[in-house]
Amino acid sequence: MLKLHYKLKKLILTLVDFFYPPFKRIMPAQTFRYAVCGGGNAALNIILFSSFLHFVYEKQLVYLPFGLVLTPYVASFISAFLITFPIGFYLSLFVVFPGSHLRRRVQLFRYFMIVMCNILLNYTFLKIFVEVFHWYPTPAYIIDYALVITFTYFSQRYFSFRQKPAVDN
Repeated sequence: MLKLHYKLKKLILTLVDFFYPPFKRIMPAQTFRYAVCGGGNAALNIILFSSFLHFVYEKQLVYLPFGLVLTPYVASFISAFLITFPIGFYLSLFVVFPGSHLRRRVQLFRYFMIVMCNILLNYTFLKIFVEVFHWYPTPAYIIDYALVITFTYFSQRYFSFRQKPAVDN
């Protein structure tokens, strides 16, 4: 299993870094890796969201135990999150921010806290866009997702996967 992890990590890094040279003058490698990995995970999240919305929940209310009822777009949001959260953590930990000095459980906890903030922001924006502005759920979700990306990058870089500052000699 450990061999598979290192092969997967190396494959992803090789693939992402292959496309980096044209962007070298524009951004550092870490920012490029974040953009590619985060963008890929965001695209997967949006595809999953739309698939759950249209094909799994079929735009119908979702009835849960204890009388809890979810709108189809909130149920789709939660379902997509359950899949993309571990993928995003893996990519952030091993591809984007591999040099962090923090313990993995601390990184996971901090990553989870940032993601919980993101969920709150995403949920709030999604509710406003769909219920107040009457936008269609999928485009509303794409705009919502885009609004949270910058906050997420800086939070992950300087909080979840913080690195020790370089020491000048």
